Amino acid sequence: MIFAVDIGNTNIVVGVFKGKELVCNFRLATDTLKTTDEYAATALLLLNGQGINVKEIDSVVISSVVPQLIYTFSKMSKKYFNLEPLVIGPGVKTGLKIKLENPKEVGADRVVNAVAAIEKYGTPVIVVDFGTATTFDVVNEHSEYLGGVIYPGIKLSASILRSKTAKLPEVEIEKCHKVVGNNTINSIKSGIYFGYLAVVDGIVERILDEQFKGKKVNVIATGGLGSIFIGDSKYLKGYEPNLTLNGLRLIYEKNL
Repeated sequence: MIFAVDIGNTNIVVGVFKGKELVCNFRLATDTLKTTDEYAATALLLLNGQGINVKEIDSVVISSVVPQLIYTFSKMSKKYFNLEPLVIGPGVKTGLKIKLENPKEVGADRVVNAVAAIEKYGTPVIVVDFGTATTFDVVNEHSEYLGGVIYPGIKLSASILRSKTAKLPEVEIEKCHKVVGNNTINSIKSGIYFGYLAVVDGIVERILDEQFKGKKVNVIATGGLGSIFIGDSKYLKGYEPNLTLNGLRLIYEKNL
């Protein structure tokens, strides 16, 4: 079984694969102050609770946008699984051609998402990942990663609105069906939802016009709150909650 770890700025997503099947997954809070043993104690408890025998894990693959935690989870792999992990980075086979000025700048999670999207949807493809930041990753028909866009995440945007205003309350971020709110809370919810929807569709539209004039392009969402925009977005045609985990599995298989 493959123990796959995606370390993000806010959450760490862990999944276990038996062959191609994701048999369990869970989230941990990202905390650079936690030790290897603390993370291991939580992870092992959750694995046991979902019926996973740790002795059956024979591979570990890690992607991270938090450099400090690469060491933490690599050490956990060695200490608790007795396995050398595959850490996504330069030199790892992905099948993706990085066309950035400095390929080392691209986040590991963005490469992993692109690999998974190509496998399921083909090329060209755009991946919109709703995380701490919302990222737009662009892959052309030659499986070349062209780059993308990084925009403040929806929760981050909402928290700034709340922290910088004296009288506006904190609201739950959710799908809205009416633009015009009939009270303060509904007005804030509408502004966040439809404002962000306009940003997403606006950026995707500009990417399509700039890079893919007249071509059919699959545009998919993943991460966090991405699912709430499906159905209202002009361009988002699918939501893949486990895209990154599947990408980690695929990259591991490419490096056997």
